[in-house]
Amino acid sequence: MHEAVGLLRDAAESADPAVLLAVVEKAIAAAVRVVLRADDSSGIIGDAIRDLLELHTQVASKARPSPSRLAAWMVKFQFDGTQDFFSIDVADYASVLGPEGLVLYRAQLAEIAGGLGPEPAEDVSGAWLSDPEGWQKAAQDRHTRFLLEANARRLAVVDRDVDAIIATHARDRKVAAWLHDTARALAETGEVDLAVDWARQAADFDRGHQSLDAAGYWCELLAQHRPDAELAARLEVFRRWPSSSTAQQLRRAAGEAWPAHRDEVLDTLGRSPRDAVVFALHHLGDVELAWILAHNLELTDARTWSDLADAYERVDPLGVLPVLHDLVVGDLREADARGYRQAARRLRRMRGLAAGTERAVEIDELIGTLREEHRRRPRLQREFDQAGLP
Repeated sequence: MHEAVGLLRDAAESADPAVLLAVVEKAIAAAVRVVLRADDSSGIIGDAIRDLLELHTQVASKARPSPSRLAAWMVKFQFDGTQDFFSIDVADYASVLGPEGLVLYRAQLAEIAGGLGPEPAEDVSGAWLSDPEGWQKAAQDRHTRFLLEANARRLAVVDRDVDAIIATHARDRKVAAWLHDTARALAETGEVDLAVDWARQAADFDRGHQSLDAAGYWCELLAQHRPDAELAARLEVFRRWPSSSTAQQLRRAAGEAWPAHRDEVLDTLGRSPRDAVVFALHHLGDVELAWILAHNLELTDARTWSDLADAYERVDPLGVLPVLHDLVVGDLREADARGYRQAARRLRRMRGLAAGTERAVEIDELIGTLREEHRRRPRLQREFDQAGLP
């Protein structure tokens, strides 16, 4: 399927766009039939369909089909009930539809909306037992309303109608993500000042992950349009959501002014040992600082200790042995084949680091002790044997 998409992309360079558009539409229909019958847990088929839909917008812009034909295809793809996995964006087709096509498209959406039944009460639990057909119709109508609302949002962007954008995206303003969506839509239409304001509202909504996402977008807008205001915003975001990632964003925005903020950042991150170590190790690139922080802050995250040991080994090979020892003990805490393999690899690594030093005997004794302690775990013994451990 992906090879076919590649062939169609190549054809787009020279083929008759009108002919190719029909082929792409047939390919989309065929691919959708396949995904409805296949296990696409890997996402491979879905990715191919999304590539085909992207190609469709490109070919349509060259083929310039009649507005009525394109509008009919767009409505059919979304509303004929064949699939509900994939979406299209009317904004991608607006220039091809033109004013006439947009009027036709809106009229068809209005006709679909007129055919919907009344919205059911929120509590419809058990309705599928007493009235399965009615319940199924209500479920179909619910999805249709979802599509109509999505189209209304994108049409508001196409129209560059600020009031409509706010009404359709912000809705009742009870969810931070909706305020974030409003900011993105406004930015898409060039309303930068309004976009910044709505992104800030979304960031201030609460301290949840949606507000954090919105705060990142707020800072991105400032970086692009008001660069002098970015640093203060990044500092505010870090103080509200201190983490290795917000610290790195602050460091990047600070540039030469970073030393003025370094101590505050490290002190704040000290409340979360993992974030402090990750920031020092991966963002500052200061392995020795990360090592000191890990010990002083009593880091407990095994994954971070493992990454730190990998980096610190180049500084002090023998110094990482106690860390690797603790990781091995953690690997063997549960009876798990993956843990056995990990422990065996770590012990082999420890033997290599200690070879030729006074610590070599200690490591071999450790291995002997572990073999005896776990003598009733034959899988562990096999993993140790395959790793060449004594």
